Amino acid sequence: MKTTMLLLSFLLFALSTNPLLAAAQDAVLDSSGERVQTGVDYYVLPAVSGSGGGLTLGPNRNGSNCPLDVVQEQSYGSNGLPLTFTSVNPNEEVVNLITDQNIKFSAATTCVQSTVWKLADFDESVRRSFVTTGGVEGNPGRETLSNWFRIEKYDDDYKLVFCPGVCGVDDFCSVLCGDIGIFVDNGIRRLALSEQPLKVVFKRA
Repeated sequence: MKTTMLLLSFLLFALSTNPLLAAAQDAVLDSSGERVQTGVDYYVLPAVSGSGGGLTLGPNRNGSNCPLDVVQEQSYGSNGLPLTFTSVNPNEEVVNLITDQNIKFSAATTCVQSTVWKLADFDESVRRSFVTTGGVEGNPGRETLSNWFRIEKYDDDYKLVFCPGVCGVDDFCSVLCGDIGIFVDNGIRRLALSEQPLKVVFKRA
């Protein structure tokens, strides 16, 4: 027992003092077990079989095509559109857990807005905040709070979270944190802040 405890203590110490080992533990892994890379196309897919398809772009709740909202494909097995991650830390080539990321669809649209995700203003009619597009890539700070998302572990898979930590030290920011889940709106599966997160995996495109 004493030998086991000593070995465990050594392993924990090695992990905490070896940046390469720590980085391997913090990295988000794709469906093949490889580390998710920034700037590389991935599909975000539901981890639970039969719970819809991949993520794509759809009309917003106002019935307008622009800006486009982030929605989930209805049919399981559909990959949706590929997207990329850009870390708040510009030198990071790997997507790490609990690190602010810009998420951007790798797709051309007829809208003048970008395909960078952002959290829209609170919708009083349904008491939800939805994920839409038109965000700004980079430039972390108070003015871009709504454009940053995180990935966290959720059981053996992952979940998307809105809880940006990009506010400058001299700024005062009020942030409403929450998991990203699905809100079914007239048959459209929209991404929104939710008490029930969407469990996801990442598949390299």
